[in-house]
Amino acid sequence: MICPRSSIASAALAIALLCGIPLGAAQSDELTVLAAASLTNALEEIGAHYAAETGKTVRFSFASSSALAKQVEAGAPAHIFASADQKWMDYLAERNLIEADTRVSPIGNSLVLIVPADSAAGDVTVDASTDLGALLGVEGRLSVGDPDHVPAGIYAREALESLGLWATAESRLARAEDVRAALVLVERGEAPLGIVYATDAAISDKVRIIGTFPADSHTPITYPFAIIAGQNSEDADAFFRYVTGPEGLETFRKYGFSANE
Repeated sequence: MICPRSSIASAALAIALLCGIPLGAAQSDELTVLAAASLTNALEEIGAHYAAETGKTVRFSFASSSALAKQVEAGAPAHIFASADQKWMDYLAERNLIEADTRVSPIGNSLVLIVPADSAAGDVTVDASTDLGALLGVEGRLSVGDPDHVPAGIYAREALESLGLWATAESRLARAEDVRAALVLVERGEAPLGIVYATDAAISDKVRIIGTFPADSHTPITYPFAIIAGQNSEDADAFFRYVTGPEGLETFRKYGFSANE
């Protein structure tokens, strides 16, 4: 059954309203970027620099990469998608929903174990001998992005499985809607332990990093960017080159992201 054009338009309109995306964003002079939650601080600063230099405003909508990819699929008006993993960019590419020749992965990240800033927990070497049970205590939960769909949680599950720690962790997860929500649970002391990106931990004075997961315990954490299909305009191209080029990379490094060669 083919959905009427009006039904498709209504669905896209509803998504735009729910996600805080301005109506007609993809047709206006204002660019809209859908980006992984972990990119929030860096991209907002990049957007401010770009506006100061060009006079052109960029609007951002941040959430988990999975949620954003589904929004693109449903027709939410936007120009650029920035994912925290390759999986969700692949999801859109397989459906011809990105301009494939624009896809690049300019930055990376690492995965860390965090506790509330006032926790008595000391630094640990994260490996197969790490005692998650002791770090969590009797009733504590491990705060992570939901490993069923959130990239940070998917990386976390890979790392825990690789180190033989998943059996201990699985039943004690506090599953968050994105990595920033996982960070907040630890900031508030609602979870005594969490797994987030190093860049997320770095922007908070309410948590401490007590360990870093070995890079080879999970898929490399890289962030693919692409222009959404049909949105390859002069303005979109200009900001895309800016955010993935030297100007953007300088700011990403400031926030602790690594630059991919």
